[in-house]
Amino acid sequence: MPIRTPISRSKRALAGAVPRLLAMLLVASAPLAAWAQAYPAKPVKVIVNFPPGGAADQIARAVTLPLQEALGQPVVVENRAGAGGNIGGEAVARAAPDGYTLLMSSGGMVSINPAIYPKMAFDPAKDLVPVAAAARVLVFLEVKPDFPARTVQEFIAHAKAHPGKLSYGSPGNGSSPHLAGELFREMAGVDTVHVPYKGAAPAMQDLLGGQIDFMFDPGIGLTHVRAGKLKLLAVGSPQRSSVFPDVPTLSEAGLRGFDADTYFGFYAPAGVPAEVVARLNREINKILATPAYRERLSSLGGEPAPMTPQAFGAKAHDDAERFGKLIKERGIRGD
Repeated sequence: MPIRTPISRSKRALAGAVPRLLAMLLVASAPLAAWAQAYPAKPVKVIVNFPPGGAADQIARAVTLPLQEALGQPVVVENRAGAGGNIGGEAVARAAPDGYTLLMSSGGMVSINPAIYPKMAFDPAKDLVPVAAAARVLVFLEVKPDFPARTVQEFIAHAKAHPGKLSYGSPGNGSSPHLAGELFREMAGVDTVHVPYKGAAPAMQDLLGGQIDFMFDPGIGLTHVRAGKLKLLAVGSPQRSSVFPDVPTLSEAGLRGFDADTYFGFYAPAGVPAEVVARLNREINKILATPAYRERLSSLGGEPAPMTPQAFGAKAHDDAERFGKLIKERGIRGD
């Protein structure tokens, strides 16, 4: 008769427990998997934290129309602007983490706003999770056609000859175009005046109307450039724009290393099921690969930026480090 030791009895007990444990895990995960497969079962709301007509709004609408076809449910866009995007961001951060409320925002919501709004009512890094990047939007240095400069060098010379006289607009304090303007001031050694607006669209209207002198445009003014209503001096990205390949970068014009690209994308409340994030990321990346989306984005001077949620989150972290020093040195604060 074999001798039954305590060790052999423990092995048999463990061997019997493993299948039971696996079965319990499968049963427990079945409702979540089934729920994720059924998502979405009702309309999805996308909150854009900037006004209608701006880059975030246009990109959101370019994605949501085909997205609702892919999801089989309406995807409704709602604009909630103000406080540098914090109003819309907080609304999503406080929403139920079920995938039915999403945020379309620039990456600055996570990378920049915490530095310029010390008393934010929520923590974007903890209360929001990245879902999918939608676009990499270049910023363009634009002026009116009658501005007395045809090149970046002439623009800088004119600004130095008139310190404190030239003004530029942005979608708001701490926005990517604002930081581009501050980076330009620092690297070019010029004294210009920043005029914050509640969104890129009203800033563009004042540029066209002559109330401000120049703007680092996140793409919404390119139709005016093509129509001859604005003059494009340079691109604020490391590489030239595929839309305007003859226009130099600011780095080529002498401001070595100038980089003020803006990434826009979708976020969800923290705690949303990973399966839902994966589904949305997969569907959005498919849209980004379509010719129709590429064409729409090129009109904004942007490029598709398909990436994983993790890569999108890492990009925001890199931007926080890149602009953190500038924000601190300039004492930039939100409205």
